[in-house]
Amino acid sequence: MICGTAAALRRVLQAGALALLLGTLIGNAHAQGDAKRGQYLAKVGGCVGCHTQEKDDAVPYAGGRALKTPFGTFYGPNITPHLQAGIGRWTEADFIRAMRHGERPDGANYFPAFPYPSFTRIADSDLRDLWAFLRTLPPSSQASQAHDLRFPFGWRFLVSIWKWLFFTPGPFTSDTQRTPEINRGAYVVQALGHCSECHTPRNFLGGPKRDRFLAGGKGPDGKRVPNLTPAKLKKLSDAELKDFLVSGTTPDGDVPAEAMGEVIRNTTSQLTPADLAAVMAFLRALPPLADEPR
Repeated sequence: MICGTAAALRRVLQAGALALLLGTLIGNAHAQGDAKRGQYLAKVGGCVGCHTQEKDDAVPYAGGRALKTPFGTFYGPNITPHLQAGIGRWTEADFIRAMRHGERPDGANYFPAFPYPSFTRIADSDLRDLWAFLRTLPPSSQASQAHDLRFPFGWRFLVSIWKWLFFTPGPFTSDTQRTPEINRGAYVVQALGHCSECHTPRNFLGGPKRDRFLAGGKGPDGKRVPNLTPAKLKKLSDAELKDFLVSGTTPDGDVPAEAMGEVIRNTTSQLTPADLAAVMAFLRALPPLADEPR
């Protein structure tokens, strides 16, 4: 009787240990993220555009892309896992801190040319998947280029004031009054796609004019960007809008400026049919706003 009880207890303990091991393995796999899904999310976020130089032999994600603004020129950094030149010494927590709070591993502020005001809305699971993908990139030893900013905009501590005025950290929350499709489109546009960073006009401090969301105006480089609200998009049918976002061709045969052309190549044309439909549904649901005065 005692031997039988001991054997049964041993079997229970073995089964429990096996369950614990499986749970740990599954939990670790989840915590590490899905690199394949992260690759898709990187396309939705257009990461390769800001982190790759504009030349034929450029190494993807190795940095060097220039962004000219009224405050000076910013350069996208190397985000490959190179230990010295890239982010190879970062932890996943460092990455989430950068994306969610706009802070470097040493606690210093990132300049908001890095669109963390949008990326802060990305869900934790998506951030883990993005991180898993970035860890699979070939390491590049290309050094990140220092920003070239006008005085005093190179002082990172001043960004704390900017954040206090214009930055609200935290993930995206769905609107219960909207359909799941429109909520998905809002998430893609507002968080991953960070469309507002270029298509929402800004004040003299570089803060977004929240009452002019996606109404177009001057982009970060001073060039005009289009109005994405129904005030303009109503001129396009769903089929025409979809064709533009996939092929980059307007109904009259025109093509967009190079910046938007790159977004179409790298991002909107790479969206799944469901995500593309969701983006269109969200844009259609926006309040129509007149163009920003020139």
